Amino acid sequence: MRRQSRDVRQLRHATADRPFIVIWEATQACPLACRHCRASARPRRDPQELTTDQAGDLMEQVAQFGHPAPLFVITGGDPFQRPDLITLVRRGTELGLAVSVSPSGTPTLTRQALAGLRDAGAHAVSLSLDAATATEHDRFRGVDGVYALTARAWRDATELGLKVQINTTVTRRTVDQLPDIAAQVLDLGAMLWSVFFLVPTGRGRTVAGLDAAETEDVLNILYDLGETVPVKTTEAHHFRRVCLQRAVLARRGIPAVEALELGPVYQRLRQRLDDLGLAGGPHRPRRPPLQVSAGNGFVFVSHRGQVHPSGFLPLPAGDVRSQRLTDIYRNTPLFTDLRDAAQLKGRCGACEFRTVCGGSRARAYAVTGDVHAEEPACGYRPGSFPYVTDLAEALAASGLRPDLPPAAGGQS
Repeated sequence: MRRQSRDVRQLRHATADRPFIVIWEATQACPLACRHCRASARPRRDPQELTTDQAGDLMEQVAQFGHPAPLFVITGGDPFQRPDLITLVRRGTELGLAVSVSPSGTPTLTRQALAGLRDAGAHAVSLSLDAATATEHDRFRGVDGVYALTARAWRDATELGLKVQINTTVTRRTVDQLPDIAAQVLDLGAMLWSVFFLVPTGRGRTVAGLDAAETEDVLNILYDLGETVPVKTTEAHHFRRVCLQRAVLARRGIPAVEALELGPVYQRLRQRLDDLGLAGGPHRPRRPPLQVSAGNGFVFVSHRGQVHPSGFLPLPAGDVRSQRLTDIYRNTPLFTDLRDAAQLKGRCGACEFRTVCGGSRARAYAVTGDVHAEEPACGYRPGSFPYVTDLAEALAASGLRPDLPPAAGGQS
C-alpha cells in the first residue's frame, strides 16, 4: 500500500526547546508609509535601538539554541537604514546562522546593496508585493515608485543568486488581485510566496481585512494554487486545517466547493485562476504548511531588544540586553502558555483541529484583548467536518496526534 503523504509538516525538534525562526526588527526607521505597518515605522532611527555589539550578542544567543540553529531574519522598518547591516549579516553568518534580510522597496535597495548582502553570507531576501499593479501597490505603501523598485530588486536578487520570498498582505481592497500576483510569482520565480492575513495592530487597525467567510475562501484558493506556486500563509494558521480537509476530500473524490460551502470570493478568484491557467499546472510537489505559530517555533525581537512571541503580538516576555533569549523562549509563562493548546478558549478550545491550528493568537489578542480567545477570522464549527476516520489517518501520516470528536453520522 502506498504510504499516505504528509498534509502538515512538523519540526524535527521540539518547539519547546528551540524556535524554528527568530525575527529581529533591526530598526523601525523607514521612508515608506505603509497602510498596514505593524511597527508604525517612522523616518528616523530610535536612539535606543540595539547597538552593533548588542546585535552581535543577540545573534550569539540565537546560536546558543544549538544545531540546527533557528533561521535568523533581519527586518524593520527598513534594515538598510542601519549603516552596520552588512557587518551584522557577516557576523551572523560567522556564527553559523542562516541569515535572511527583509528590506523595504526604497532607493537604498540597489543591486550593489543586494550584492553586499550576498557577499556577507545572506541566504535570502523577502520583498513585499501587495498588489498586481504599480498604482495599487504604491498606494498601499504610501510612496510612488515602490512597485518599480521592488520589481527591479526582485530581478537583481535572482540574478545575484539570492533566494527571494515574496510577501503579500491580503486586504478587502486587493483580495481580487491575488491570482494576478500569483502569476507574477510564477513568472519571475520565488522560493516562496507568503500570504499575510491582516492583524489589526499598528497602522493595520485602519485597514479593512477579510471576514471569516472570505478568509475561508482565500485559504481554499491558496490550496488550489499549491501545485503551481510554492505558497504559505502568515497569521492564518487555519490553513493547516484547510489543507487537511482538502486532502481528505480529494482522496474521497468529493468536490470542496459544496462540502466546505465556499462562497463568492472563492468563486471569483477561482474563475480568475482558470482564466490565467494557474490552477491546472505545471504541477509541483505541494508544500505542506509547517506547524509554527507565535511562541511555538517563532520568536520576535524588537529594535530595543524586547522579546515577543510574534511581531504582531505586542506582549513582551523579556529583554535580550538583560536576559538570555534561550531562557525567555523556553521558560517564561507567556511562551509556555502559548505552546499549551489546553489554554485555548471558545471555539478554538473546543475544536478538533486545536493542536494542529490553534488560530492566530495575535489576531485574537488584537480583537479581544485575550491572547487565548478564539480566532476571530475563522468560521469553522468544531465537529462539523464529518470524515473523522480519514482525518485521523491524515493526522497520523503527518506525525500528529488526533484530537477528534466521535465520528459524525453517515461516515463510512
